[in-house]
Amino acid sequence: MSLSDLPLDELRGYRSESVEPADFDQFWAKTLTEARGHDLAARFEPVPTALATLEVFDVTFAGFGGHPVKGWLVLPAGAREPLPVVVEYIGYGGGRGLPHSHLLWASAGFAHFVMDTRGQGAGWNGGDTPDPVGSASSFPGFMTRGVEDPETYYYRRLFTDAVRAVEAARSHPLVDASRTAVLGASQGGGITLAVAGLVPDLLAVAPDVPFLCDFPRATTITDRHPYREVGNYLKTYRGRTETVRRTLGYFDGVHFAARALAPALFSVALEDQTCPPSTVFAAFNAYAHEDKTIEVYDFNDHEGGGAYQQAAQLAWLPARLTA
Repeated sequence: MSLSDLPLDELRGYRSESVEPADFDQFWAKTLTEARGHDLAARFEPVPTALATLEVFDVTFAGFGGHPVKGWLVLPAGAREPLPVVVEYIGYGGGRGLPHSHLLWASAGFAHFVMDTRGQGAGWNGGDTPDPVGSASSFPGFMTRGVEDPETYYYRRLFTDAVRAVEAARSHPLVDASRTAVLGASQGGGITLAVAGLVPDLLAVAPDVPFLCDFPRATTITDRHPYREVGNYLKTYRGRTETVRRTLGYFDGVHFAARALAPALFSVALEDQTCPPSTVFAAFNAYAHEDKTIEVYDFNDHEGGGAYQQAAQLAWLPARLTA
């Protein structure tokens, strides 16, 4: 697959035309206030594993609407003092999976909190968190669930869960709440950007080939799923384009990036047909904090940097969390 988006020099200057809703901040303040009206009720139950160097806890906490959300907390075995924490979000269609899938960050000496993704997990990595909220007709997948209104949109619930996941992680006695990073790839990267814009006291943010950015361009430049779910919905529901665009404006990573207050390490792949590079650069170029870097993988598709990006994160993150 050859490069099908803008040349790199144009990407570095590209700006999204996504329209930010006038009440964006009020919408999210109200959403989070409502969520915090429910007791966080974070529970950490030890899980026996054969992982000799790590300890694992099965986590349950109250997310959007007070709904129970699952997660894993993975710690270096024998930790006795509070550790900096890395909160991770999962890619589209996946759930938290099994504990031994999450060894990297605790092996590097951090607390590692992995949030399950409500309603997802049948696509590749199993999940354990149902989404009890229904919606009107939608195209199969998650991109158009409740898209008629920002109040009912699926990602309102998921982004709220993600903020509450940070709060749950910080509530554990072996987590140093003052030293928190968030990261994730693809959908996880998009969630990471949302949390970066909604949680003001993070120390580091690492969105890897992020999804959910620059919706006006993303939904028209690629015919790959998941973005194509939006086009397929509008193919059936003719005349709803402006309604859908208005809803998506409340969830665009570009607008969250513009509110971010922590240093960031992004990645982008120039042959990415799932999250086209211009949509990633739209969020990167809008990112508010001046300490930001983007790793560019010239000949990669949506796999991005893979283990190479993890190596870049391992080199970049410790100085920001252990100072």
